[in-house]
Amino acid sequence: MKNTPFKDYTNRIIFIAKTLGFSKQEVKYLTTPQSIIKKTLTIPGSKKKFPAYRVQFNNARGPYKGGIRFHQDANIDEVKTLAANMAIKTAVVGIPLGGGKGGVEFNPKDYSKKQIEQIARAWSRVMSPYIGVDRDIPAPDVYTTSEIMGYILDEYEKKIRHSEPGMITGKPLALGGSLGRDTATAQGGVFVLKDLLKALGKKAPGKKVIVQGFGNAGAHAARILSKEGFVIVGVSDSRGALYSKKGLEVDEIARMKEQGSSIENIYDMWKKDIKKKDIEFFSNDDILVASCDILVLAALDNQLREDNAGGVQAQIVVEIANSPTTPEADVILRDKGVLVLPDILANAGGVVVSYFEWVQNRMQMYWSKEEVNNKLKTIMENSFKDVWEYHTKQDMVLRNAALSIAVLRIIEAGRARGHI
Repeated sequence: MKNTPFKDYTNRIIFIAKTLGFSKQEVKYLTTPQSIIKKTLTIPGSKKKFPAYRVQFNNARGPYKGGIRFHQDANIDEVKTLAANMAIKTAVVGIPLGGGKGGVEFNPKDYSKKQIEQIARAWSRVMSPYIGVDRDIPAPDVYTTSEIMGYILDEYEKKIRHSEPGMITGKPLALGGSLGRDTATAQGGVFVLKDLLKALGKKAPGKKVIVQGFGNAGAHAARILSKEGFVIVGVSDSRGALYSKKGLEVDEIARMKEQGSSIENIYDMWKKDIKKKDIEFFSNDDILVASCDILVLAALDNQLREDNAGGVQAQIVVEIANSPTTPEADVILRDKGVLVLPDILANAGGVVVSYFEWVQNRMQMYWSKEEVNNKLKTIMENSFKDVWEYHTKQDMVLRNAALSIAVLRIIEAGRARGHI
């Protein structure tokens, strides 16, 4: 029987705990949410009831922090896993926050913009006793946007009857959002990728990259990498992938995607252009095993699995998405000599800049985009250095090195509080 996402998380923690000599009590502390909040939402004009969740995993190092996703598969097991990984992620990059995650189980594609706003406001009302600037700070996630964060903030402040912009991050700039937040996840991933190449003694310019997933994070990653001298040879969305050994025009693809075109539409338009005859159309499965130096995973979870990891040609995998590689695939990639920059480090730029937004809201003093990116660079580079040194000294894969650093920091905080 296939493991659930949370079982995979638990197994990874148990493995690391054994290497670190943790007690059963400490393992339980790392694998048990402190609070699971379940509610049911209703909205005017609809008989449907929407299951809503907030999982607060660990706040030993600071207030709970994590996104809210609107998705038909946002069940409690998935949300619990994401909350746990947020606690790990904030510890890896050393910011004073814990881990949380929220969700509403529905498909937003089946609802109007007004109905989605009503669901967001309903979530804010029922969760208001459990969230707040010093308690639990939500943020955007799958199918939630800065606009939706604005609705949640507005409804929350109606409830508490005072201004509290720091209770949520990823907001519009007009409501106290941070410059640089839109590119933070991608930019953080690029920072650590460049650090990895430097540690390996390899040069970045000319390296061939496939970006699987051309949503917000993936598109920004492709654009940033292209400007840094990497050659983007493949990009994909849910409809398929484009591949060219000579490299793709990333800015043009991004513009067409922003105008509503899918990768499949773009290929149909381009295949008649003699200048673009070298471009091929691949399936989502085939693009993962196409020739490249670096594979950036920026789509959904469980993309590299036992059945396809053996075909990966990349020398480096960068996890911009959450949990895109299964534990079985990790073993295969390790045996092939493929280095994986794990999500708990590689996509932590988003939560780092969310932390910056929270800090700016509390100070009521705001930074330029350049200041934000410089601060992000410092944190990501220092975090990579910690992980790389641990990886080298302990002779373990980067994921286990990052996980070890995180759990040691969480346990240290838990002990200091007398929790364990």
